Amino acid sequence: MTTTQSLGGVPGILSAEELALTASQLASLQRRSGQIPWHQGGHCDPWNHVEAAMALSITGFGAEARAAYRWLYEIQLGDGSWFNYYQGDGVKDARLDTNVCAYVATGVYHYVLASGDVDFGVEMWRCVERALDFVVDWQMTDGTIRWSLDAMGRPESYALLTGSSSIFHSLRCGVALAERLDIHKPSWELAAGRLGHAVSRHPGAFAPKNEFAMDWYYPIFSGALLGLAGEKRINDGWERHVMDGYGVRCVSTNDWVTAAETAECVLALDALGLTTRALDLFSVTRRHRRDDGAYWTGLAYPDAVTFPHRETTSYTSAAIILAADALSSSSGAASLFRHGELAAPVELPEPQCPLEAL
Repeated sequence: MTTTQSLGGVPGILSAEELALTASQLASLQRRSGQIPWHQGGHCDPWNHVEAAMALSITGFGAEARAAYRWLYEIQLGDGSWFNYYQGDGVKDARLDTNVCAYVATGVYHYVLASGDVDFGVEMWRCVERALDFVVDWQMTDGTIRWSLDAMGRPESYALLTGSSSIFHSLRCGVALAERLDIHKPSWELAAGRLGHAVSRHPGAFAPKNEFAMDWYYPIFSGALLGLAGEKRINDGWERHVMDGYGVRCVSTNDWVTAAETAECVLALDALGLTTRALDLFSVTRRHRRDDGAYWTGLAYPDAVTFPHRETTSYTSAAIILAADALSSSSGAASLFRHGELAAPVELPEPQCPLEAL
């Protein structure tokens, strides 16, 4: 097994020592069970828990990352899903969100890339398989995936662009992990092909959430929309979603800048090869940095007031770490969100798709 190492930092923006401090602060939030809440005493959702585990994987906290994934394995429900929110050892929200459930595939594959520890991939395989099989079961006839089931087990009738984009990436990570273990999952490849087509070619198939920044950059962040099409989407939405010199608005209607969305947008820019823009945008996240290495979740302008009030979050620190890794190419998993590690699936239009012949 190869052990994970500390990151090298992003010259002129964030030093290796500062990243190490952020990673230590993040690791301090982990509960004895392996669960990583949003903050001390806060709730935990499996998606952000996985993002935090990925950050730990590349900053020298390999044991903590493995404990985080094992916690997920231990609490996984019989159908392969997880509840939406956990509070300590209890359940805070019993909704089943398909994107939340899929993200374990991204996390485990990221860990294998970062550490070289294929044996851990083997250990987690059944967990990943059950999770993605659960998610694929909710794919609809247009290729999109229902975003959730409510607490009574009733499926929602619509899909979300951000969630489906993230699921597209998770399916590709699941396929890559399977291939690393000499396992074949053609159903995931087919699902990814159908979903990728829906994300990149049929934005109207998703519930309208255009005011949210994630709906703007996630098709790129996930690898469904790259090249010139990705650049056009970035340029078309830049003025609406970015406060130049401050970062990315979480919601375009408010001058509320969030460090996590800013860092994820950095990853989207990096995926397009827009390195200078990515570095410039990443530099403004320093406004959110505290002396202890944590990051304020959001700042509301013009007065730069913390919102939520004085809140720092594990997922915000994790997003900063993942962006720093991509920009510095420090770890073995640094290119995962550039999609160089993942084979592009065959795009599969649905029968009678009007765009099939275009």
